[in-house]
Amino acid sequence: MNNKWMAIMMVGLILLTSCNILSPAAPTPTQLDTAPLIFVSTDTLAPPPTTIPTSIFTPTATPIPPVVANVCNDPQAVALIDSLKSSMLTANGVSFSSLISPNGMEARYFRDGTIIKYTADQARFLFETTHEVNWGSAPGSGLEKTGSFHDVIVPELMKNFNTAYTLHCNEIRHGGATYQVAWPYNKDFYSMYYQGTEQNGYMDWHTWVAGIEYVNGKPYLYGLMQFFWEP
Repeated sequence: MNNKWMAIMMVGLILLTSCNILSPAAPTPTQLDTAPLIFVSTDTLAPPPTTIPTSIFTPTATPIPPVVANVCNDPQAVALIDSLKSSMLTANGVSFSSLISPNGMEARYFRDGTIIKYTADQARFLFETTHEVNWGSAPGSGLEKTGSFHDVIVPELMKNFNTAYTLHCNEIRHGGATYQVAWPYNKDFYSMYYQGTEQNGYMDWHTWVAGIEYVNGKPYLYGLMQFFWEP
């Protein structure tokens, strides 16, 4: 090999070596983690409501009408009669007034006699007052009956309450009568019937009737009236 070709080969070798020095080997690639990718939506989410509508928690129901008590099955009504008896026997005006209907109470000594109406406030003093009223004419004699509630009505009521009377709801028990025995009100009532005595042929029967009405679910007296044998 002549000197010319030897020089060309040496130059080529030098150039090849310099290229390797200036261009280092590519690095070994780093392995990526194999954890799953998480994709986050870019949609804007509506914030939760700060208040919950109360309408979804408000119960709705059809109103139920108040139950009207059956006077014949109501122990309050029987207790009212017992309280009436107690107030008469003890002359307790405060107790008696608590039994009077807020609408007042009408009292009659004769079935077709004068109607005297009392308020609860007036009833409080009926065992004390001497105020007299005309209760009407007695059957048979036609004589007028005049006197206070305490002197006229109370003694007759006490006669019944002191006997072996029977209690009847919305029915007037009575003995022999020369007239039609009827309650003049289209309302509930209890009758207190004493049948009389055998020696008098049961002509001394006596019935008091107490009218009962309900106010705000509580029974009250709205009427008092007596029946007996009339000539």
